[in-house]
Order: sequence, then structure tokens, then C-alpha cells
Amino acid sequence: MKTKAKASYRVRNWSEYDAALKQRGSISFWLSEEVIGQWRSEQKTGRRGASNYYSEVAIATMATVQSLFHLAGRQTEGFVESLFTLMGIDVEVPDHSTLSRRLGKLSVELPVVPKTKAVHVVVDSTGVKVYGEGEWKVRKHGASKRRTWRKLHLGVDEATGEILAAVVTTNDVGDCEVLPQLLDAIAEDIAQVTGDGAYDTQGCYDTIDQWGASAAIPPRRNAKIWQHGNRKAPPHPRDENLRRIRQVGRKRWKQESGYHRRSLSETTMFRLTNIFGGKLRRRTFDNQAVELFLQCAALNRIIQLGKPDSYRVED
Repeated sequence: MKTKAKASYRVRNWSEYDAALKQRGSISFWLSEEVIGQWRSEQKTGRRGASNYYSEVAIATMATVQSLFHLAGRQTEGFVESLFTLMGIDVEVPDHSTLSRRLGKLSVELPVVPKTKAVHVVVDSTGVKVYGEGEWKVRKHGASKRRTWRKLHLGVDEATGEILAAVVTTNDVGDCEVLPQLLDAIAEDIAQVTGDGAYDTQGCYDTIDQWGASAAIPPRRNAKIWQHGNRKAPPHPRDENLRRIRQVGRKRWKQESGYHRRSLSETTMFRLTNIFGGKLRRRTFDNQAVELFLQCAALNRIIQLGKPDSYRVED
């Protein structure tokens, strides 16, 4: 029996994509002249005590460099100090304790290219390790009580791969509970929201309907009609999805509704884990959340540098 050959793809814009890949590792991209010009804080707090010496830009840049190059606190401090010395810049660098103290209070805005039309948002979540034993010890002896995770919930633009919204919670919070907060954080108009079966709840459909968007959420295998046709109310979107699945099958419904584009959220999770390691360095929840938000912001900048434009090679 012959097995189906795996599809192969080629990249049309290889030269531009190659330049973008090299730019990702360029320290001059992350420590630009604009960032250095905003290093010192000129804002007075109006409170008792000394004002902050370093700006939020400086703290965010230090934390981004630390995550991007997988450095410890003191190593980050020494790394940036050495760069400023080589560049001939007489600028002081925040020490690791200042960085840790200021990090949880940062307000992080995700850099997103403005859209000209309503977006198709794909939503999903992933677990990020906080602390605990390595994978080998867990496999041999099981996980201890100290092993825990944070959940990162993302709303991703299906067309560009940019992260439009991010929410961080503890690992006991369900995906469906976070959806209203995710959508509220998106500035663009929303045309469609696509998510897996975890979002198959009345509350999620109501939230999506408030945005005037369509929902591509697969009903559970044993799903029942919520609102039967003999009622005067208009058909419920979830019931319409379920009826269409019964007519044409789940596979064809996914193609018609664009549900297969949800895999782009998993691709975003993979990029985030692959680039930043899938592990948090911070110990307090606020610092952990800001650490993840800065990683999301950095990933958006990486995506905006350039993406591969690939096409399938026909046999």
C-alpha cells in the first residue's frame, strides 16, 4: 500500500526572509538609538522619596534582552553594560534587583500594525513552566507538589500571525472564562472568532455575539441543540454550526468555516516556546505576567521584520 507523500513548500521571498532572520539576532535592533535616548526617566512621580532613575523603556528593554538571550539577572546587567562600553555610551544600567522590583509595575502595549478591515481572531492557551524539576526527573519519579504552571491565553490575527491580545492566569482558570477579557483588549473590529472545544459554552457565544462576530467553535461530539426551531427567537449560531456538521460532516464544516486556521494559534505558541524557552524566571505572579507580555511584544516585532511567503510544490 502506497503512503501519501508529504507536501513540500518553497519560499518566494527568501532573500527578504533571510535578512529578517539575521535581524532577529541583531542587538542593534533591540538596543536602537531611540531606546537609548529614552533610557533615563524624566517623569516625576509626585510621591515621597526619589523618583525612578530609569524609564519604563529601559526596564522593558533589559527584561526583553534577558528573555531573548536566556540570561540570568546579573548576566543581563553585565551584557548590556559591556555593549554600552563598546558603543562608547556613558549610560548607567539598572541592576538586577531594580529590574525585578520595577518589572511587575510595567504597562506593556503589544505592537500591532493597524488593520484596514475587521480581523479573524484565533484563540488558544498554553502552559508555561514556572519552577519545578526537569522533565527527566518527572518522567522517572513523578511531579512534586511544587511543580506549577502559568496559563498564557492568546488572541492571534489569522492573517498576520500577530498577537492582538494576551492574558496570563493561574493554571486552574478555564479558557472560556478568559475569552471576554481577550476580546476586550483587541482594538480592531472583529469579524470572526475561532477556538477549540474549550470555548463551546453559552457565555463564549454571547461574548462573541456582543462583538458582532461569527463563531467557529466545534460543538462537542455529544452536543445537543440548545434552541429548537419552534421558538420565536432567531437560530442560535452554535445550533447552526451543529446542524451544518450533521449535514456535511465535521471535516467539511471546518473547511467551510475556516476553523482549520486555528492551527495558527498553535504555531504562535510554538514560536513563543521555541524562541524564549517556555519557562519563566520570575517568582511573583505580576512579574511573571509582565515577562510573558514582553515576550509577546518581542514576538510581534520579530514577525513584523519579515515572514516567509511560501507556496506548495505540485508533483
